[in-house]
Amino acid sequence: MDMFLKQDELAVEQYASRKAMGEAAAKEVAAKIAGLQREKESVNIIFAAAPSQNEFLEALIAAPGIDWRRVNGFHMDEYIGLAADAPQGFGNFLRGRLFGRLPFGQVFYLDGQAADPQAECARYSALLAEYPVDIVCLGIGENGHIAFNDPHVARFDDPVRVKVVDLDDKCRRQQVHDGCFASLGQVPTHALTLTIPALTAAPGMYCIVPAQTKARAVHDTVYGEITTACPASILRSFTSIPTAGLCCSSTGSVLRRAACLPRAVCCDR
Repeated sequence: MDMFLKQDELAVEQYASRKAMGEAAAKEVAAKIAGLQREKESVNIIFAAAPSQNEFLEALIAAPGIDWRRVNGFHMDEYIGLAADAPQGFGNFLRGRLFGRLPFGQVFYLDGQAADPQAECARYSALLAEYPVDIVCLGIGENGHIAFNDPHVARFDDPVRVKVVDLDDKCRRQQVHDGCFASLGQVPTHALTLTIPALTAAPGMYCIVPAQTKARAVHDTVYGEITTACPASILRSFTSIPTAGLCCSSTGSVLRRAACLPRAVCCDR
C-alpha cells in the first residue's frame, strides 16, 4: 500500500499498480464473503461490469475459502436496446468474466431487451427486495456516476430501486474511451440502473477505480462537496453508508465500504 487516508467516513488506500489494487480489493471482498457465510446461508452481491473491474474479478475468482454455491449475483446496470448477444452488454460482460466461471447459487440478469422497461425495473426491484444486498462491488465513472446514476438523474433519496435513465454525453464518451464502442454513435442513449439508495443499502461496498481519466472524479469523490454533481461523493456519508473506504494505486483505485469499517476506492494518481 502506497498511501492511506480517511475523509469523512471514507477510507482511502493507494497502490502502485492495477494488479496490486485488484488483488487488495479481492482479498477484502473474499474475506467479507467468507465472514458472512459463517453467519448466514447465502450472500447477495451486486457487481459492476466494466474494464476497470478486470483485475479485481480475476483475483476474486482465484480467492480461496468461498462457497460460491451460496452466493447470489446481481449486476447494477444494463443498456437498453443492444442485441442480446452484444459483447458490450453488461450481463454478457459479467457472464464471461465471472458468473459463467464460478458455480453461483443464482444469477439475476437485468434484461435490456425487455419490451416494457418499466416492468423490467419492477421485476428486478422485487428480486432485490427478496434477496437483500450484502455487498456491492462498483466503480466510479468519469462524470462521478455510480452505476448509471449520472449527475443529471442521480438522487440520494430516490424512491425506487431500479429506473430507466438517459445517459449524458460524458458517460457515453467514457464507453468509447474504455474501448467498448468504436464511436459515440454506437453507444446506447438509455439504460436500466439500480439507484443510489439501492446500492448504498449494502453493509459492504468496495469501489475499484483505475485510469487517469477518472482522476478528477476520484478527487471530487474524496475532497469535494457531497452532492449529486458527483454522485460517488455519497460514499463519504455515514448517514447513508454504514462504513466506506478507498484503496488507490498509481494506476488504479478501489473504494470499499464495510459494516464495521469505512472502505472505498483504489485509483490512479
